[in-house]
Amino acid sequence: MQCNDILENLKSLSNPRAVEGMARFGINTARAYGISMVILRKMAREIGRDHDLAQELWASDIHEAQILASLIDDPAKVTGAQMESWVRCFDSWDICDQCCQNLFAGTIFACQKAVEWSSNDREFIKRAGFVLMARLAVSDKKASDSQFERFLPIIKREATDDRNFVKKAVNWALRQIGKRNARLRQKAIETARELQQTDSKSARWIASDALRELTRHA
Repeated sequence: MQCNDILENLKSLSNPRAVEGMARFGINTARAYGISMVILRKMAREIGRDHDLAQELWASDIHEAQILASLIDDPAKVTGAQMESWVRCFDSWDICDQCCQNLFAGTIFACQKAVEWSSNDREFIKRAGFVLMARLAVSDKKASDSQFERFLPIIKREATDDRNFVKKAVNWALRQIGKRNARLRQKAIETARELQQTDSKSARWIASDALRELTRHA
């Protein structure tokens, strides 16, 4: 399937009312068509894995085309350089989350990038680091507890960032690590208790929200 054909198809599916709804949820809609994830996932299944086509779709700079690129690209063919290039294009939380969950988490660089991006000053690059942590906690069944324990001091360090899309991702990572197993739940609870003692409003919010979930059935 040709890139231009896909882009024309996406354009034909434009939904201005949906674009307005996206804007209300804090999504950058400057280059968006308002196409639902249900439709994009169906298109991705029909296209199948195609690394080269994914690069073309990403280069189009169209919001839905970039999400589609994250769905059809092959994690085994993704390089660290590609991840660095794409992450610098993130301009809203949904493209960040879709790329991290659909594609980046399946690469061999996922853990490394989670650590590196967690200290980046740019809001959506930093968010990407913590989204990766959250996703890996759910999907990487073979990873050892030590990998996720390594993330906890980073979560503690960055919990004072009060930017909305960052603090929510830090919270997400802490909760998912804590839900992985009983041992990590206890470690995550300990981290949250430490955050409760800080003078950071953001850190205390992260802690209280995580504890509400992690202690519910403890």
